[in-house]
Amino acid sequence: MGLLTIGAFARASRLSPKALRLYDELGLLPPARVDPHSGYRLYDPAQLERARLVAWLRRLGMPLADIRAVCELGPEAAAREVRAYWARVEADTAARRDLAAFLVDHLSGRDTTMSSDHTTLGIRYAVLSDTGSVRESNDDAGYAGPRLLAVADGFGGGRHAGEAAIEALKPLDAGVPGGELLSALEEAAHRARESVSALAASDPALRDVGTTLTAMVWSGSRLGLVHIGDSRAYVLRDGELFQITHDHTVVQSLLDEGRITPEEAASHPQRALLLRAVGGGSAFEPDFALRDARAEDRYLLCSDGLTGVVPAGEIRRVLASEDDPGAAVRQLVALANRAGGPDNVTCVVAHVAERRMLTSA
Repeated sequence: MGLLTIGAFARASRLSPKALRLYDELGLLPPARVDPHSGYRLYDPAQLERARLVAWLRRLGMPLADIRAVCELGPEAAAREVRAYWARVEADTAARRDLAAFLVDHLSGRDTTMSSDHTTLGIRYAVLSDTGSVRESNDDAGYAGPRLLAVADGFGGGRHAGEAAIEALKPLDAGVPGGELLSALEEAAHRARESVSALAASDPALRDVGTTLTAMVWSGSRLGLVHIGDSRAYVLRDGELFQITHDHTVVQSLLDEGRITPEEAASHPQRALLLRAVGGGSAFEPDFALRDARAEDRYLLCSDGLTGVVPAGEIRRVLASEDDPGAAVRQLVALANRAGGPDNVTCVVAHVAERRMLTSA
């Protein structure tokens, strides 16, 4: 079969002539030959496979720069890149779905109803931070109050960054209306960033200072969550433990993209490398979410000094069996230290209950 005109090639590839001209200009799908007299683009039938791949990837929503990279790879590597791209799309979609659900509730008036009608829930809470068995100083910071729970894991300058970030959030412990949770959290997160930036500018020795930040704010039966870095938040509900934050690390991104296995992640040399943080030269892109709390829920916020060495099954066992939040944080810290305590460890535990139960406890 001879060369195909752009019209014939467009019909065969299901790409429009306009798209083919654009892909030629971008170097993504150049014609096999251009007639020197007429300027007509002519395509080899062998180019149809690449053209169809481009069409499929465009329907998937992949940017042209990424499509160009995929087209240059072999089949297995190309499949990995498509899988990685779709993992990013799904993560972004999940975040936008949560925000859309909040906006629907807020704009339809359900948000104010929930805030006023479900004020019978409260929390019992405790926080404990420990240096661990190896480190000489504690770079972690934690806070627990009636409406605010927070954990920060500082780096590049001791615990100052974590403390500065949490201090910026403390005004939220005075209370936030349910309809303002997300905006209040976003403003507080930016105050935390400003505080850490000011700390970095105050002393050349602190120029690389930064911190993770994971915090919850309560309003009625609704809680707002802000998260950046690799500290974590969990909820124990109906006996099952769920991680409700997503690590912002190189290793987690490799896991999401299917490039490494969980077993490989556990010993990966870059497992502590952050992609996002408050300061420290990392991207400042916090995750925000809203959740509805239930009586009997048990929440845990912790630094990676716990999750790096204590299995999820042990964490679930402690949260499920220990009715006193203070005893729970002590047990969790002890487990981390018994596992070698290679890092600082900070735990915040909160038990949700009806206020009448809290009063009688």
